[in-house]
Amino acid sequence: MSTLRIALVGNPNCGKTALFNLLTGSRQKVANYAGVTVERKSGRLTTPSGRTLEVLDLPGAYSLTAASPDEEITRDVCLGRLSGEQQPDAIVCVADATNLRLHLRFVLELRYLGLPMILALNMSDSAMKRDIRVDRNILEKELGIPVVETVAVHRGGASSLVSQFDRDLPEPALALPEGADLHAEVNRILEAAVSMPSRTAKMDDAIDRVVLHPVWGLAILALVMFFMFQAVFAWAAPFMDLIDAGIGAIGTFVGDALPDGPLRGLLVEGIIAGVGSVIIFLPQILILFLFILVLEESGYLPRAAFLLDRMMVGAGLTGRSFIPLLSSVACAIPGIMAARTIQDPRDRLSTILVAPLMTCSARLPVYTLLIAAFVPQQTVLGVFNLGGVVLFGLYVAGTFFALAAAYVMKRLRRTSEDHALLLELPSYRVPNPRDIAIGLWDRARIFIVRVGKIILSITVVLWVLSSYPVPPADWGGTAIDYSLAGRIGHSVEWIFAPIGFNWQICIALIPGLAAREVAVSALGTVYAISAASDDAASQLLPIISSQWSLATGLSLLAWYVFAPQCLATLATMHRETNSWGVVATALIYLFGLAYIASFITYQIAVALT
Repeated sequence: MSTLRIALVGNPNCGKTALFNLLTGSRQKVANYAGVTVERKSGRLTTPSGRTLEVLDLPGAYSLTAASPDEEITRDVCLGRLSGEQQPDAIVCVADATNLRLHLRFVLELRYLGLPMILALNMSDSAMKRDIRVDRNILEKELGIPVVETVAVHRGGASSLVSQFDRDLPEPALALPEGADLHAEVNRILEAAVSMPSRTAKMDDAIDRVVLHPVWGLAILALVMFFMFQAVFAWAAPFMDLIDAGIGAIGTFVGDALPDGPLRGLLVEGIIAGVGSVIIFLPQILILFLFILVLEESGYLPRAAFLLDRMMVGAGLTGRSFIPLLSSVACAIPGIMAARTIQDPRDRLSTILVAPLMTCSARLPVYTLLIAAFVPQQTVLGVFNLGGVVLFGLYVAGTFFALAAAYVMKRLRRTSEDHALLLELPSYRVPNPRDIAIGLWDRARIFIVRVGKIILSITVVLWVLSSYPVPPADWGGTAIDYSLAGRIGHSVEWIFAPIGFNWQICIALIPGLAAREVAVSALGTVYAISAASDDAASQLLPIISSQWSLATGLSLLAWYVFAPQCLATLATMHRETNSWGVVATALIYLFGLAYIASFITYQIAVALT
């Protein structure tokens, strides 16, 4: 029996991805569509009768009249127009049963594509709680397709849909009659098949009166963000200590088991010291992603975008820029890609250019290292961890300068035109632990693969450059001074001397262009080689505390607020804009801001100490 290709399609916030997770579980593959950076998620499902299906989770769309790259992908896949992508055998249109008035128009558009189709009324339990009654028999008769109820956040909530897959595919729908009015069709079908009370979201309205209040809403948002960064710094500490102890034990075991020589140096000083100094920050990154996923699943993020729309517009952006910018707190790459939902090209370009200024998770290893080295371990007001307060301040600084840069871009383009923000505010819902767990696993896997591929390879190359050529017997300095990496660091040190960077930092900045967190592993490798003791890799923190001045530590913190982007981010910028000019502009202005900020910070710190 051949494998059937089923495409899940629906509006954003309809629970489509949650349904995809429920159907496919861990049997998922994530890649990109050929030639574009839109994410492609596919998974496999075996029905009780033994039928095998490939399930494709298409990007959320409001219409087949595409207004964004994501909607273009969904349209082209459904129509079989996308190169290298086979047209699906059938479509499952996922619609929010609590908001059919909005979703049914897209259902009708898909209904008349001429493909076999099933309508999944998701969140049907929430509809029942709100006293919304959907007559499935009438809806099936009006649409001419099977209609099933699903609850994507409950185990077994897709059983009726899976049972439908075991039957013969429904007959393809007919073409939309010429001149037909979709809005009139929606109203007619709703009147026939759906009954609802006059107010269906009293709880949502009650919460929104507080959450969307122009004063209390902003205060709540600030508290949520502050708590998030406190948790990132405080909650992760025990897990980081465990990882650190494990890495130290591995390094000691390998060091004791191998004789002195290049292999021992590569493994202990290169791979274990370099990769270990980055992998230790995995708990912080996962805690950050945990908060973002919970806020997204709960329905709060669109409300935060609505709340910040006025501020965003004042800075030359739009409320739709909030979610791409918040995504950039995790990583600038998905943040830049999320800017596709912004319809105005100028607003989209401004968002792409300022997204790298948001403090991404790759900066966390650098921030945490420097905060631990130079910020005292004490509390503020007897409650808050001072390190967490400083970390929150760094994130606020990144956000402030992102908005400031957007404002400058708005002034340079000399336009005062603003664009109204139209957002669907989904119902509040309790995040599904299964979806959160899958999301965290995906982030952990991506980080570990990144460490395994990029950081490991760069660390090995840096170790070779730092170890060779071997100095002659009469060499008076340290071995790394004679190496190629040492010579490079000393040769460019004069450029960074005005901002307080030593030659070891200069070496670390170079591989840091590939991935910012590599700067920490590079420092671990450089100091492990240049120090006299064998356990120098595990002593990176005290080495920095004793050998760097406070001014240098603060200068490096300022540098990474604006740090020139990793190569993957710049490549994503090019793919999204198809312009090397945009990439060059981003690289030049970010490098300039980083140098100026570090110079001012260093000079002031020197004058005050």
